[in-house]
Amino acid sequence: MRNDSSPSVRLQGVRLHYGKVEALAGIDLDIPVGRMVGLIGPDGVGKSSLLSLVSGARAVQDGCVEVLGGDMASSHHRKEICSRIAYMPQGLGKNLYPTLSVEENLQFFARLFGHGEAERRRRIDELTQATGLQTFLTRPAGKLSGGMKQKLGLCCALIHDPDLLILDEPTTGVDPLARAQFWELIGSIRVDRPGMSVIVATAYMDEAQDFDWLVAMDDGQILATGTPAELLERTGSDSLESAFVALLPEEKKRGHAPVVIPPLEADEDDIAIEAKDLTMRFGDFVAVDSVSFRIRRGEIFGFLGSNGCGKSTTMKMLTGLLPASEGQAWLFGHEIDPHDLDTRRRVGYMSQAFSLYSELSVRQNLDLHARLFHVPAADIPARVQEMVERFGLEKVLHELPESLPLGIRQRLSLAVAMVHKPELLILDEPTSGVDPVARDAFWRLLVQLSRRDKVTIFISTHFMNEAERCDRMSMMHAGKVLDSDVPAKLVEKRGAKNLEEAFIGYLLDAGGGTPPADKKEATASADTPSEPPAHVRQRFSLQRLLSYAWREALELQRDPVRATLALGGSLILMVVMGFGIGTDVNDLRYAVLDLDQTTLSHNYQLDIAGSTYFLEQPPLTSYEDLDRRMKNGELAMALEIPPGFARDVARGRPVAIGAWFDGAMPQRAETVQGYLQGMHQHWLSEQARRQYGEAALGNISVENRFRYNPDVKSLPAMVPAVIPILLLMLPAMLTALAVVREKEMGSIINLYVTPVTRTEFLLGKQLPYVGLAMLNFLLMTLLAVTVFDVPITGSFLTLATASLLFCFISTGMGLLASAVTKSQIAAMFFAMIGTLIPAMQYGGMIDPVSSLKGSGRIIGEIYPASHIFAISRGVFNKALGFSDLSASFWPLLLAVPVILGLAILLLKKQES
Repeated sequence: MRNDSSPSVRLQGVRLHYGKVEALAGIDLDIPVGRMVGLIGPDGVGKSSLLSLVSGARAVQDGCVEVLGGDMASSHHRKEICSRIAYMPQGLGKNLYPTLSVEENLQFFARLFGHGEAERRRRIDELTQATGLQTFLTRPAGKLSGGMKQKLGLCCALIHDPDLLILDEPTTGVDPLARAQFWELIGSIRVDRPGMSVIVATAYMDEAQDFDWLVAMDDGQILATGTPAELLERTGSDSLESAFVALLPEEKKRGHAPVVIPPLEADEDDIAIEAKDLTMRFGDFVAVDSVSFRIRRGEIFGFLGSNGCGKSTTMKMLTGLLPASEGQAWLFGHEIDPHDLDTRRRVGYMSQAFSLYSELSVRQNLDLHARLFHVPAADIPARVQEMVERFGLEKVLHELPESLPLGIRQRLSLAVAMVHKPELLILDEPTSGVDPVARDAFWRLLVQLSRRDKVTIFISTHFMNEAERCDRMSMMHAGKVLDSDVPAKLVEKRGAKNLEEAFIGYLLDAGGGTPPADKKEATASADTPSEPPAHVRQRFSLQRLLSYAWREALELQRDPVRATLALGGSLILMVVMGFGIGTDVNDLRYAVLDLDQTTLSHNYQLDIAGSTYFLEQPPLTSYEDLDRRMKNGELAMALEIPPGFARDVARGRPVAIGAWFDGAMPQRAETVQGYLQGMHQHWLSEQARRQYGEAALGNISVENRFRYNPDVKSLPAMVPAVIPILLLMLPAMLTALAVVREKEMGSIINLYVTPVTRTEFLLGKQLPYVGLAMLNFLLMTLLAVTVFDVPITGSFLTLATASLLFCFISTGMGLLASAVTKSQIAAMFFAMIGTLIPAMQYGGMIDPVSSLKGSGRIIGEIYPASHIFAISRGVFNKALGFSDLSASFWPLLLAVPVILGLAILLLKKQES
């Protein structure tokens, strides 16, 4: 251990607020170099906030935070020392990527810190041998147990030889054996690197007992600092948990007393739950293997086991939430039927995450759950009041759950689980993160429920002092019950010092845990020459950029649904939009109300009936018939030939033919009107020719000739515009989701605390989606040529180059959307609104940009979609090449750095 006069971390007057909530209230602290320092205290006291400031993941609001000799408010200093700090955030595997294997996660982090191939291999082999992960290199991180995830997270943090290792509750939710192995690994690493400082936040007082130096925290303030021995001596306590309680302010510990559990007085034959050979299979995997036990009414029964051992699955089978593959179970003498809802009403469940409705008040949560469990309406007010008085919720009835302290929220969650007065109560790690005073108060409530009300209590926990309070407990591993007995007898059977040692012994005998490192292999690895720690930071690293591109491509490859929707979805949308958005008018149904019934009126009708645009329907018989058939959509157009039509035409009198159009679709109605007027003029010219000869028509006529689209069909116009629309919308949405998903999962922390720059991060994320978008372009182009029969008449290379630029633009818009949003829903909405609406409205897809006026014209000229439309239509329809379309390339080239620059500027390298 190293003694250094200058601290590794110094905090002076540090304050931190989340809105109106003060997380840190003027912290002054010096953390010595080369020691393992523990921040102890329950959840919500400011431990994680303090560590995020020290790591550089969160911006300093007020005060001074000095780390490794410099101010963390300085971006220059953060860049210089970020490669000397390793930060493992709170949560099982929060800094890991679940679809990547153990090997791939380690390769990714090693590349971020600039290691070459040989050095990466050496470090990965050394770390995985030391942690027992060597045999799991190909397993996805998401399929590891909790303890293995934490070991992998530690390996990723240690891949670059940090001077400061920050661990935020690294063993929360991890079983005792995995915890012991984790700290054994940390100890061996500290032996090899005695100068490395380690700061750990923990809620487990038993593991804090072995730290060099402790900082006790509560309500954003420091209660005391010193070695574990000094804190015990200062408070006159025999355990750190008792010492922490003694350090709390008087108002918080007032009324606190040790938990006393009276002996259980129950009839041995009064069985609440009985299981016989319960087995649960998921395919070939046996989650629970022939479990049998009996639990008496009113008993507090503990489940203790390694992560993923089958505890939760067993509980679900016993309560009817999950049908067993084999075996039987009885609840209060009745065989459990998963379809019997009356059985479920006899059970109350309290999850670790507190299943409360955050938008409802305390009273409303209690009222709602009472109704959900069919408490009679007349009894609900009294039942709610009973729960309020029993669990001490009188002062917070109108508060929202999120605003409550953790201990009170815990009591509310228990009240909600008990509001329908169940006979069986299931508690899944209910005291995780709660301070010792609140934890003891909670246990007094459980004892009261058990001993007075005869409620049978199932409880799973990783706190050994809680497990010792159970009447009996089962130890599980790999789906099997290793032993069930009174905690003291389990310790006695193993000849152990305490319950934790006994539990670890049971697990090791059952093959639990990971094998220790091979001493010879570890020595051989240590003898291999290694690169010196590289703490020199590069301004831009192609390796870091390509590392993110490689990782994103792997995740995309392993998510077939996302990749299939990206490719198949675009083709489906192209078919829908290509055939659905058209201006062609064919086979329009019409009918005639002929009130003249002459040869001339029939001749007029025959001229229209011969057109390919119209489809004649049975004639109209009256105005009521006309109104009815147009109203129900049977007709798109109706003609009314007035009485005396032939007579008035022969005499040269003005004649008005009535034309009725369905105006529900104005654009189509105007097109139909144009067709009708054209045919009307043709009929008039034919009549004049027959009566007066060719001379009557004159020698001047207009001969129409259409270039590029001689048949005036909409498909050759629409398909070249649909391709850019889909290249804009879908890649933008996919890219936005890819980045904001990291924010939701928490892996964005790797951007905050590693040397990767915002430019490297965003470009690396972008490249796989650009490649996917270009594949999309090729498939849609093939579809246009084969299915839509729209040939490419110009330069395909010109179109492909423009599409590549446009793919950078569209994915850049996705990055921009993700930079300013925090949820996937918001990112999707932002990306869709920001791409589809401007392109349709101002891009010239239907109406030319030249026809727009005012601000719409300006937007149309600036927006990249209008230029890609011009290029696409020019290549498809006009046989144009690069020289003809070069003017449209310049706006696309300018848009790429502008959009990407905005995304980089708006993406934060620290959490605010």
